[in-house]
Amino acid sequence: MADQDHLREFVFGEDTLDLGALEAISRRAMPVRLSRDQGVIEQISRSARHVQDMLDRDGKIYGVTTGYGDSVDRPIPPDLVAELPLQLTRFHGCGLGRFLTPEETRAVMTVRLVTLVFGWSGVSLELVERLADMLRLDILPLIPAEGSVGASGDLTPLSYIAGALVGERRVLHRGKEKDASEAFAAEAITPLTLKPKEALALMNGTSVMSALTATALSQARRLADAAARMTSLTCLALMGNPRHFDERLFHAKPHPGQMHVAGQIRADLEPFARLHEASRMQDRYSVRCAPHVIGVLADAMPSLESTLTTEINSANDNPLFDPDTGDVLHGGHFYGGHACFVADTLKVQVANLADLMDRQLALLVDTRFNNGLPSNLSGAAPERAAVNHGFKAIQIAVSAWTAEACKLTMPASVFSRSTECHNQDKVSMGTIASRDALRVNQLVSQVAAAHLMATAQAVEIRLKRGELTEAEIGPALRSQIDKLRSQTGFLEEDTPLDTTLAALSEQILNGAMSFVWG
Repeated sequence: MADQDHLREFVFGEDTLDLGALEAISRRAMPVRLSRDQGVIEQISRSARHVQDMLDRDGKIYGVTTGYGDSVDRPIPPDLVAELPLQLTRFHGCGLGRFLTPEETRAVMTVRLVTLVFGWSGVSLELVERLADMLRLDILPLIPAEGSVGASGDLTPLSYIAGALVGERRVLHRGKEKDASEAFAAEAITPLTLKPKEALALMNGTSVMSALTATALSQARRLADAAARMTSLTCLALMGNPRHFDERLFHAKPHPGQMHVAGQIRADLEPFARLHEASRMQDRYSVRCAPHVIGVLADAMPSLESTLTTEINSANDNPLFDPDTGDVLHGGHFYGGHACFVADTLKVQVANLADLMDRQLALLVDTRFNNGLPSNLSGAAPERAAVNHGFKAIQIAVSAWTAEACKLTMPASVFSRSTECHNQDKVSMGTIASRDALRVNQLVSQVAAAHLMATAQAVEIRLKRGELTEAEIGPALRSQIDKLRSQTGFLEEDTPLDTTLAALSEQILNGAMSFVWG
């Protein structure tokens, strides 16, 4: 991933949006502004002039002088052309489901702005400036997550941005819900009157699925690191064989991502490998083959990120206007197949991380396989053991979360439906795939949170019994356990852990509970 952490701000019209910058903007960790460069401003303004010039010449423009989609053959009378954009925002106001989070909404708005400043979409400078104002002033449309088939782009969810721009929808303004017109008045700005083509340019693109998939990809990277660290802790807790991660093995099968994951685990276990003589020649697959499982995701990441970065930094509505000639180009760039491919791929590989960690935890709690640890990793004193059950219910919950994550791995793209009077007769389902990917990540982060607590418990039981030493644990794994222990203690007596698990899960997703290697 290109590193833009050095940027003090992101400039629309000048900077390429990589996934690191997008995440920083979504968290309000990187300020944004529209370029003041006259070339960029002219590029945007010229695009709007192309639309107006065609109208002045009585030109026929899809979505401007015609109806939308299957209604393309319906002419719009000249006296109604100005009303058409507002009508588009209104009839698409049928989204349901949860609202996107503020972070997700900022990401969506950022991606849409990047698209519009290319000068292919026929929007005015005023529109681009107002959208940048909303992002800068934290005026965030409340966008329902459900209702897009991923072509023609994200029409329904993006209509909530267009509707907010005209002052007709609800928004979060600096964290408080209110009417868009009220938020604009508070910031001394006015709602827009959308010009011909502007509602279509705002709504007819892949920005929701791309932004959500970008979020999922950043989370997936953290979950891969979590799974590597959990493997290290599991090997340690089981008193397993750290030589499964010998560097020479991975030079014999040199997938770069797989080699990287093996190197992470090998670094964690270096003190253990140096001081410990393994009792088993070969550990079970969920430990021994962990680099081969996590490594598939690690090897896929560069390609997935490249594909998504291209999608984000593209003009993806319809029609487009050649910036040089003004020629109208009718195509299908709103089709979200590439974003869908990234999301569908992610959810399969991330669900495999849950399956891996679920199997590792099953070994840890079972006295038949855990190499002498107490049943369910109970930390209770002997006289209290009969009424304490340790991680028994957590292991059941982990199995449930894993099963649900695996259930969601069916590719969304194969569920294309013919819609809109068979005009949209092949659609991407990319937005559904992106939401699936986020849900899978949530479930897998819950598995990782539980597994982190369980492995820390197991290692500390070994320490208390004198079966492990601090020297064998080493600084990296000790630091990880200490980071966990700053939030939750060793489980001696049974107690509800739902609040702790929820907080830890969120920290794993957002990077606050980091997994760091030298």
